Amino acid sequence: MQKNILITGGGGRFGRIAAEMLAEAGHRVFASMREPTGRNRERANALWAQGIDVVAIDVTDDASVERGVRHVLGKAGRIDVLVNNANVTAIGACEAFSAEQARHLFETNVVGTFRSSRAVFPAMRRAQDGLIVNIGSVLGRISLPFIGLFGASKFAVEGLSDALRYEAAPFGIDVVLMQPSVDPIAMYECAQLPADRARTGLDGSAPHSEDAIFDQMMDRFKGCDGPDPADLATRVLRLIEATKGSRPDRIVVGASYGADEINLLARGVQAKAWAELGVEDVGPPPIEHTQTP
Repeated sequence: MQKNILITGGGGRFGRIAAEMLAEAGHRVFASMREPTGRNRERANALWAQGIDVVAIDVTDDASVERGVRHVLGKAGRIDVLVNNANVTAIGACEAFSAEQARHLFETNVVGTFRSSRAVFPAMRRAQDGLIVNIGSVLGRISLPFIGLFGASKFAVEGLSDALRYEAAPFGIDVVLMQPSVDPIAMYECAQLPADRARTGLDGSAPHSEDAIFDQMMDRFKGCDGPDPADLATRVLRLIEATKGSRPDRIVVGASYGADEINLLARGVQAKAWAELGVEDVGPPPIEHTQTP
């Protein structure tokens, strides 16, 4: 059955691949991005050429998100699936970023996910059906130096996803969190660099500088441990085609670096806490782990 799918961050590496794969599978796809007739015109035109609708949405702006969702509903009548994929990364020591940079990152990665989900909820609730897929990261479970702000934002998406999953379930809406491994290409594609690098006293040339350590980590991730965006898109497609209520709460794609172990532990602790508070566990299936070949 054809689904109407809205993907935020449709101009990014994963967003483009997912939009193309979902459209090829017969679904109607709306890929959102900022300035599709401006600086992102080339990317937008490439998607339009494949029959994919492009929608102008800035997830950091309430009016833009509401307008974009109304546009999709006006053209398609309903939104069956929302993929919250818009995000930015931050590469460098936490201290070297300005408060404004940190605010922008959280506004995009966390509040943007909340804002887009909130915008589609009324239509999904009326339909008593829907799927929200939040693109998180294994860095939402484990912390690494010099990617700390990005990881902190993904930790927040973890908590938000759990709350939304419980609150949405009575209305027939599934919420699933994807946890891809670290993707160096994607990280560099949408990276913020520190505004105040001089503050840390590191010039990038020392063997233990943030540049050296970060490059060493990224070199390790560039091999088989890095997630293939096509694998992630395939998992999203399988989620969309799955039966409502049968979808897992989390899916790890690529090397987990222990995030899958934390998932299992946290799941048990959370279920116990809910039971102690008299809250019924909505009971999603076990977490899935898809290891990249």
